[in-house]
Amino acid sequence: MKPRSPKLALLSALLQLARIQTDSVVEMLRELYPDVHFEIVAMSTTGDKILDTALSKIGEKSLFTKELENALERNEVDLVVHSLKDLPTSLPPGFTIGAVCKRENPLDAVVFHPKNCGKTLHLLPEKSVIGTSSLRRAAQLKKKFPQLEFRDIRGNLNTRLKKLDEKEDFSAIILAAAGLKRMGWENRIGQLLSPEDCLYAVGQGALAVEVRAKDQEILNMVSALHDADTVLCCIAERAFMKRLEGGCSVPVAVNSTLSDGQLYLTGAVYSLDGSDSLKDTMQTSVNYPQQNEDGPNDDVQHVGITAKNVPGQALQAAENLGVELANLLLSKGAKHILSVARQLNDAR
Repeated sequence: MKPRSPKLALLSALLQLARIQTDSVVEMLRELYPDVHFEIVAMSTTGDKILDTALSKIGEKSLFTKELENALERNEVDLVVHSLKDLPTSLPPGFTIGAVCKRENPLDAVVFHPKNCGKTLHLLPEKSVIGTSSLRRAAQLKKKFPQLEFRDIRGNLNTRLKKLDEKEDFSAIILAAAGLKRMGWENRIGQLLSPEDCLYAVGQGALAVEVRAKDQEILNMVSALHDADTVLCCIAERAFMKRLEGGCSVPVAVNSTLSDGQLYLTGAVYSLDGSDSLKDTMQTSVNYPQQNEDGPNDDVQHVGITAKNVPGQALQAAENLGVELANLLLSKGAKHILSVARQLNDAR
């Protein structure tokens, strides 16, 4: 039986990056399923329209996903492509992340004003203003570069670069390297921030394909897009965030690597000014064979992700790693740091 033709919902008609990300997923699907017709449906979301308020102030991540999930629920579309870091760690009932594609570079990047071309953050004059909409980036970089000032900058990538280039308000801005690369603007990256300088956001650099959890046909189709290493790293990161009850309104950061069957997760929490922080690293083995796991546990979700083609024991080990690392930080006082950060952010 020939699969029915799925429609693919585009994250936003207004966002060039969303279209590029969706197109890249469609391209992979077309290669795998040349007989299937993929139609892209353009939509915009509330989150895309609120461009004058800091992300940490406009509430939770569902602003960027709710309208898209409504279309999915109404069967108007069959798949939605997201940046994984925009998806909350608990999805609404009836939805799942059916694929996590191979991760682009997850690091943060510094884009400098043309007059500062060739510099690094260390070399900028004192009191230089750095633009970032992320509490996580600001908290870490304030501690590392106390001589610099950090201010909110909102808008999509095009808007932020325009604000940087055409005005004198900012000496540099911090953006995800993955977005710049996908837009073809890699040449604007003046400095990549290593995990020592700035741990990245949970799920940063990875694309997720959200589907209806009960739609086996579509779930089977998109599961071929899973990149096993990316899935395991992102499950550990999301489990860490979920256990900490983190979100856009608190500075939580991670770094994960997979090497020789060992998954390493570094996680940290910060006060808003970066003066108070907790950071630790744990590891676990994810070296398990794929077993035939058909049956009642076939579609077990791990922090919102269904990954049929990755060994279930490995998925569970990755999730446990995130929870255990969060528990370690909580035992050292992470809850206090995050609740103070949340209160201060709410009061801003």
